[in-house]
Amino acid sequence: MQFFAEERSDWLADRLSDPGITPSHDTFNRIFQIVDPEHLKQGLAEDGRRLLDSLEGQLINIDGKKLKGSNPTSRGNSGLFILNAWVSDHSICIGQTKVMDKSNEITAIPQLLDELELQGSTVSLDAMGCQHEIADQIVEAQANYILALKGNQGDLYEEVQEAFHYGRIEAADEQWEYDHGRYETRRCEVMTAMGYLSPKFTQRWASVRQFVRLTAQRTIGEVTTTQTRYYLTSSTDVDARKLNKLIRGHWSIENKLHWHLDVTFNEDGSRARRGHAAVNLSILRKMALHRIKQDTQKLSQKKRRFKASMNVDYLDQLLQL
Repeated sequence: MQFFAEERSDWLADRLSDPGITPSHDTFNRIFQIVDPEHLKQGLAEDGRRLLDSLEGQLINIDGKKLKGSNPTSRGNSGLFILNAWVSDHSICIGQTKVMDKSNEITAIPQLLDELELQGSTVSLDAMGCQHEIADQIVEAQANYILALKGNQGDLYEEVQEAFHYGRIEAADEQWEYDHGRYETRRCEVMTAMGYLSPKFTQRWASVRQFVRLTAQRTIGEVTTTQTRYYLTSSTDVDARKLNKLIRGHWSIENKLHWHLDVTFNEDGSRARRGHAAVNLSILRKMALHRIKQDTQKLSQKKRRFKASMNVDYLDQLLQL
């Protein structure tokens, strides 16, 4: 930041009311340590609203990412985690909240949901967010959910498995994909939840309308692997093709947000760790990623970022100045 400000002082002078003297590296560092992240989070939310008028009909993926650079010696789930809300189809991050320990994602998810205008959208969460309190909160916000269900849910997981074994499949859809020597098929099966949950779950999970089973078979070379996953959804739309697409879309947060934060912006290489510095810089990276993704040139996003540092006219275009 210091080098850019020094080399682009004329460009900044035309855009700042009083550019003054270029701050040093240490000054930048101190500022980001003390600025309250809530102010920058508001900017991130406003930026998302500017690029996307409404969340109605959109898929919102919620997932956490560890900032390894801020806690380089931490192992496993310990360290600084950021929980992100990502609009899959438009590649826009509309919110985030800090989680100091991944085991506390369950308490951080409701906080993030409260900050979002969810009406008419569909929220997807991995198994960590498969909690009936979170499901109820999403439904109360007039949205639908798709929650991944895994073995850590014990009896609930077994009951859904048995439902597919004995119950009637309402709809099914199969998609296939071939890319870079990998052939994958994804079969999505949907059945109604009514009548298949035991009394102890019927009241607790009153908002569940359908069960989803997704069987993914992947072939790389001569090796074929098969994985079966289960989901709970509040949606009453018996459309297996749509649900297949939505479940697939959840992973865009890994491929289009978390991956680019690490590769395009080298987030894990950042050693900012004191105060609020790591969280504030993470917010600014996402706002920069929004702008880079709006460009339609056939360049990688890393090259777009580099071009913006070299060409101020292109930078103006990205920033919409």
